[in-house]
Amino acid sequence: VPKKLVTTVSGCADDSLTGLVACNPGLRLLQGHRVVLRNDLAAIRGRVAVLSGGGSGHEPAHAGYVGKGMLTGVVAGAVFASPSVGSILTAIRAVTQAGAAGVLLIVKNYTGDRLNFGMALERARAEGTDVRMVVVGDDCAFTKPGKAGRRGICGTVLIHKVAGALAEAGASLDEIEKKVLAATKVMGTLGLSLSPCSIPGSKPSFQLAADEMELGLGIHGEAGVRRMKMLPADKAVETMLKHMTDPSSASHLSLTPGSSVVLVVNNLGGLSCLELGIVAGAAVRCLENRGICIARALVGSFMTALEMAGVSLTLMLVDEELVKLIDAKTTAMAWPNLLAGPATTRREEIPAPVEGPKKPQDEAGTGPGTARVQRVLERVCSTLLDMQDRLNELDRGAGDGDCGHTHARAAQAIREWMRARPPPTAPAQLLSALADVVLEQMGGSSGVLYGLFLTAAARSLRGRSDFPAWADAMDTGIEAMQRYGGAAPGDRTMLDSLFAAAQALRSLRNPGANLLQVLAAAVQSAEAAAEATRHMEAAAGRASYVRSSRLEQPDPGAVAVAAVLRAVLE
Repeated sequence: VPKKLVTTVSGCADDSLTGLVACNPGLRLLQGHRVVLRNDLAAIRGRVAVLSGGGSGHEPAHAGYVGKGMLTGVVAGAVFASPSVGSILTAIRAVTQAGAAGVLLIVKNYTGDRLNFGMALERARAEGTDVRMVVVGDDCAFTKPGKAGRRGICGTVLIHKVAGALAEAGASLDEIEKKVLAATKVMGTLGLSLSPCSIPGSKPSFQLAADEMELGLGIHGEAGVRRMKMLPADKAVETMLKHMTDPSSASHLSLTPGSSVVLVVNNLGGLSCLELGIVAGAAVRCLENRGICIARALVGSFMTALEMAGVSLTLMLVDEELVKLIDAKTTAMAWPNLLAGPATTRREEIPAPVEGPKKPQDEAGTGPGTARVQRVLERVCSTLLDMQDRLNELDRGAGDGDCGHTHARAAQAIREWMRARPPPTAPAQLLSALADVVLEQMGGSSGVLYGLFLTAAARSLRGRSDFPAWADAMDTGIEAMQRYGGAAPGDRTMLDSLFAAAQALRSLRNPGANLLQVLAAAVQSAEAAAEATRHMEAAAGRASYVRSSRLEQPDPGAVAVAAVLRAVLE
């Protein structure tokens, strides 16, 4: 049974609503019932009240859409279960007694919801209340829907918005019912899942293989219409839109070039925001390529299926009036507060700022200085590429495992940079140019730290190339890394190797110092310091979040620094 962060399985629906109301001053619970209402019921006097609801597990639906300009209230059932007739009737009575000029019930097309809301409607009418019900069936999955009809899924949220905006504007119950019914007929939704979901305390409703995805499933984990192999996001979106608009399907949405739509890209619960953005971009591109105008696009979690990793796409054909109703202000917490405007992948980009003029570099030639610099850099690059797997393996203990990849990216970038033009031989310009390369291409914290080190070291070498200048450059670079990175020697980072080498390089300040001897001593010190990190407690960097008992290998950053210095010496 999958893990759930609940207090009790039986009380999870009540606990969720209690938490929502506690955090939102615009909401109130109806005593003794799983009903959430606006806290300003007096404001609906003379206006139509709009009520909706259904099973829990679809959060933020339905309580997240209660607010001025949207729903007056919602009635919640247990997880994936219809609310009771008694609670629905009590909600109708509450808004009626507050002075509502009629009540509209918005119900998703599921048998339990239709029965329970329908029974409450009949009883309320018997009490003299003017109550109407609109049933939403926007699912485009089935090419030949059965007797039960199309399921009500995420498109219901757009119906909430249209009805709520009309009610807030003072429209009559007749007008709202007519316009909402018309809106339900120009809308379609289709879901796609990468995983099942599970009711708290129960096993998943179905199983999907690691390389499978399911098209057209419902928001309670009901089976879809097609199980297929995993597709890239853009191909998956194309498949969804093709299925939704296939004229041979009885439940298709008719889209023609020039049509204007509202697009909803809905997270079914467990999809990452990164994936959702990719799907949204693919949907906008695909629709634009078909000549469709996306008047508005809503991206987020609107109607979920617990933790299901999946997405649904909703399209509503809109005219100017419907767009205005979608744009109308609401205080509902789950409705996105976006700047009104169309969606497009063709927005003009803001031009990048022009860099100021750089100081002229010494013209790189092909003399002995350039050849030596190229040999040193090539040795550094080949060393880092050769040890890529080892660095990754060392880094896995810290839960990341990409240190080798990061250093390999830097090595490849430096090689490409050298192929493009011979490197400068002046020390300050060489280090500054290398800083630009690693900052642009290396990535990760390592890229920034190397960039800081090289940039600061380059400043110390301006106009200097004597031995003491290199010792000063090392100290200056390390100081910059400490200032911004926050690490210190002994924290089990790349700084341990650099600091040990810097201590040895200070001998370069002595008159008559032998460069190769000093550098050899610096390399030995760096290698010893790297090995010593094996026994250190991590106090900085990502490894600091990992228990020391799991850190049994030397720090990969320190090992990489020692290897770079060894390559320079060789």
